[in-house]
Amino acid sequence: MKPYRVLLYYIYSPIENPDQYREEHHLLCLQLNLLGRVIVAPEGLNGTVSGLTADCEAYMAALHADPRFAGIEFKVDEADDHTFQKLHVRIKSEIVHSDLPVDPLRQTGQYLEPDEFKKLKNDPDVVLVDMRSNYEHAVGKFKGAITFDMENLRELPEHIHEIEHLKDKKVITYCTGGIKCEKASAYLLAQGFENVYQLHGGIIKYGMEAGGEDFDGQCYVFDNRVTVPVNHINPETISTCYRCGSQTNRMINCASPVCNNHVTLCDDCGHEHQGTCSDDCKQDPALRPYDGTGYYGKQTQSYSPMQGFVSQRGQKNTTPLTLTKAD
Repeated sequence: MKPYRVLLYYIYSPIENPDQYREEHHLLCLQLNLLGRVIVAPEGLNGTVSGLTADCEAYMAALHADPRFAGIEFKVDEADDHTFQKLHVRIKSEIVHSDLPVDPLRQTGQYLEPDEFKKLKNDPDVVLVDMRSNYEHAVGKFKGAITFDMENLRELPEHIHEIEHLKDKKVITYCTGGIKCEKASAYLLAQGFENVYQLHGGIIKYGMEAGGEDFDGQCYVFDNRVTVPVNHINPETISTCYRCGSQTNRMINCASPVCNNHVTLCDDCGHEHQGTCSDDCKQDPALRPYDGTGYYGKQTQSYSPMQGFVSQRGQKNTTPLTLTKAD
């Protein structure tokens, strides 16, 4: 068993004072030596963090002890080390930016648990619709699923016409961890789709609990692993190397910081071309050293996970429990 855990979660549950809670949550992550990204919004909480097993268990227990978050379902994976380089706990207007005029607490698509989804996905009256960004489904998607050429969920209204003719079908939406589908399925219902379902817990939960059957390729994740395998039954590779055209599941960020495109690049081309997607990018004077992973954390000036907090003694690097909010 690996020593670290990676947690992926979200919950739609109103937070009356997001600014205050952001500070409390930041301190909790510091106390438990967690790294990752957490979004706090008036509508709820969304996060993915990594840490040692005991620290992650303490984090999950702390959130479940809060009545607002008792219903959180954590997707838990193993890792050899932290899968993030930094900790960011941020305030935003939505826990997943969509600008869609819907409220998942009022209406959303019917949940399908992984085993239910597995039984229903091949029904001839069912249509699978991928609600992720184009670079995500380029490296992995369910067999026969409809995908949209969109960069983010805000663009969904521009693509509804592509599935208007399917309103008489059972539509099942899916995404990485389930969060996008809460609003996407609600939006479909608002647009006149009547039989709308969503894969509860997303691709990740389906892989963990039902083996990932019929998910081709790999699942894009928002940490330094970049992609992870989810299909343990009939895996196939569907993506090809951006450089040479050979089949590969490896996705990278271009080593040129000006470009930074998400592309699939085989191991050979990665090393031959220094992790770049084009010869022009290879000439970038600011080219980042390619270490074989193709993951580059964002450079943040004067970054510190303790930014905004000081110890009661005014010293750095003391026990996290003594931290207080800086004036």
